[in-house]
Amino acid sequence: MAARTGSSSRAFPPNWAARAAWLAFVVYFFYAASHLELTPARFMAGLEHGGKFVTRLFPPDFHRWQLLAKGMIESLQIAVLASALGVLISAPLALCAARNLMPAWATWPARAVMVLCRSFHPVIVAILFVKAVGFGALAGILALTVASVGFLGKLMTEAIEEISLKQVEAVRATGAPFMSVVTYAVVPQVFSRFVGFVSYETDANLRNSTMVGIVGAGGIGGTLFSAFQRFDYDFVCAIVLTIIALIMIGEVLTARVKKAFGV
Repeated sequence: MAARTGSSSRAFPPNWAARAAWLAFVVYFFYAASHLELTPARFMAGLEHGGKFVTRLFPPDFHRWQLLAKGMIESLQIAVLASALGVLISAPLALCAARNLMPAWATWPARAVMVLCRSFHPVIVAILFVKAVGFGALAGILALTVASVGFLGKLMTEAIEEISLKQVEAVRATGAPFMSVVTYAVVPQVFSRFVGFVSYETDANLRNSTMVGIVGAGGIGGTLFSAFQRFDYDFVCAIVLTIIALIMIGEVLTARVKKAFGV
């Protein structure tokens, strides 16, 4: 029988730092809940009011389908234009931000622009553009373009930095200029991933275009907000169902695009 060691040791010693962190989290959770008045009574009252609200949503009212269609078409146009502008700006910005292709004096400003675009929620950016250019679809397009630059720029930069440099060096060895290196050595390695990124961002812009309209940036969101203000809940239900249908159609089209490009 093997001799016991002088000091008893456990196979899995307790991680006291992790336990202290979990305890601090639990304590802060209840502290924050008490300050935010998250009480069981308030929760039950919310369920009761929510049940009354849901009963007023049905049946949905589609009689004003012209107004509904106009808002959805505008939201779709905002999403498509914002995605297209976002791609046109993000692609060269991501190329400048890639550390494996560009010097530090080019990468840092490009990365700073992308971080700035990701720093704010699209609704906040939409409020700023509404103040700058006024109510309407233009503010929504500009706001979602900023959001697209922040998201697409980051993902495209990471994709470029993960490419194999062997192809880049091979094209450079022929004496090709920089744009030829990008065209023949970089783009073929990242094109399929770029298609996936753009498809996802277009789908996200389609959802966000219905949201920025609430602050006056065009789209179906403005119609939805007006219906809420009029307590026209059956029309609200019709708008929500239409938005869900549009998002589902966009999801199917996105999947088909990815499949067509082999993503």
